[in-house]
Amino acid sequence: MPYVNIKVTGGSEAPSAEQKAELIRGVTELLSRVLNKNPETTVVVIDEIDMDNWGIGGKSVTVRRAEARNK
Repeated sequence: MPYVNIKVTGGSEAPSAEQKAELIRGVTELLSRVLNKNPETTVVVIDEIDMDNWGIGGKSVTVRRAEARNK
């Protein structure tokens, strides 16, 4: 039983319900095609992480995106 965990930033830039459904479908199909895994037992979980709780290079994503907008 494959288990795939996708983490994305939440908030205003979070993926829509339709985008999440496409990710779940696509990952399930990929595992079925490439690894011959049973789609009926493939689990895909999407976690939305608040941008203040996701850090890159010592700064939160919130800060990094604000800096990028101000350049």
